[in-house]
Amino acid sequence: MDLEERLAVFIDYENLALGAREHLGGMQFDFGPIADALAVRGRVVARRAYADWSYFDEDRRMLTRHQVELIEMTQRMGASRKNAADIKMVVDAIEMAFERDYISTFVMCTGDSDFSPLVHKLRELNKRVIGVGVEKSTSRLLPAACDEFLFYDRLEGVEVPDEDQGAPAPKRGSRARKSGTAERATAQKAPATSRRAKAAEAVAEAVADANAPETSADAPAEAETKPATRRRKKAEPAPAPAEALEQAEAVIEAEQEEDGSGTSDAPMEVRVAQTLGDLQSSTSGAVTASALKRTLLRKDATFSESDYGFRTFGEFLRFLADRGFVELAPGPSAGDPEVSLPEQGDTDAAFALLRDVVQDSNGSAALSGLKNAVRKRRPDFSEKALGFRGFLQFAKAAEAAGTVSLAWDDDADDYLVTA
Repeated sequence: MDLEERLAVFIDYENLALGAREHLGGMQFDFGPIADALAVRGRVVARRAYADWSYFDEDRRMLTRHQVELIEMTQRMGASRKNAADIKMVVDAIEMAFERDYISTFVMCTGDSDFSPLVHKLRELNKRVIGVGVEKSTSRLLPAACDEFLFYDRLEGVEVPDEDQGAPAPKRGSRARKSGTAERATAQKAPATSRRAKAAEAVAEAVADANAPETSADAPAEAETKPATRRRKKAEPAPAPAEALEQAEAVIEAEQEEDGSGTSDAPMEVRVAQTLGDLQSSTSGAVTASALKRTLLRKDATFSESDYGFRTFGEFLRFLADRGFVELAPGPSAGDPEVSLPEQGDTDAAFALLRDVVQDSNGSAALSGLKNAVRKRRPDFSEKALGFRGFLQFAKAAEAAGTVSLAWDDDADDYLVTA
């Protein structure tokens, strides 16, 4: 734990929110993808956002969910207050750099080149600086000054509207749309805990039903991948056969689809694969099981493998390894194996995967739910890792390669992919 990076995040909110609205098809800014990207880089100990919040009233809910401290900088007193938020942000960053030696990395969320002198000073004080900004609204001077720069629109979880979709940008004074978007996001994320409880109950019921008759001779072979029930018993329950696991997985997937959680609350194997992929790309050494679990806890402090029917995290990883989602190798200590993703292959392999998924859907599928179907087959799939800005762009590239066909369906108000 002592070797972990300690991060302090400073957000020039007006710059990011307006940049996303004006250059990303009118989409609403979401701090979630930034929080996930920073979770794999270290432990965030401070989050502060600076703005006149009377202009971003509904955005407060989203930031509060991510434990961001809101610094109010009123702008209504005239032009002399125009840069008040920027100055306050610089003063706080310098003060923290001198007073808190344990903070090793400063994250400056802005695309304004006026912060370049601050970045230079922080690096002069032996601090690592990570910048975050919207690509089209970020000055060319700022990324070169940072140790690392993350473009918001390239982060995993940011779905940038395609240019030909022509989503009109809302007016600055319009808050009704922002309010609806924030409330929908809150409603999608709220039932995550109840879904996990239902999933655990589904696993327990499937295992109990499978254990009712006599177990077959092949049952001991499945003992290693058996999810445990959450009820504590003195006697060890009999191993569940493969049919029980498949039934439990089907129930879990049905619960996720019924709740509409395909995008906001991805299946656990998808979240593990995405987190592991981010760790592999941001670290030079091997990723251990303990480091992977710490990162998952940074993303979701309520995470527990027992919610998914497993007694230990190692048992959960062995279950994923048996299904081919991850690979395990001996680690630096017993009980802490090295974890890695299988080779994903090149773009042609990804196109072939897309074609196979479409063919399994009777030869055609709507684009809106297709990415979730691909991730059920390959949890570590990421179109951004292949160089595409969004899944629609990936599908169009697959069409250009002759792998699938893409056409707009007026009745479904969506693209229809056929193979």
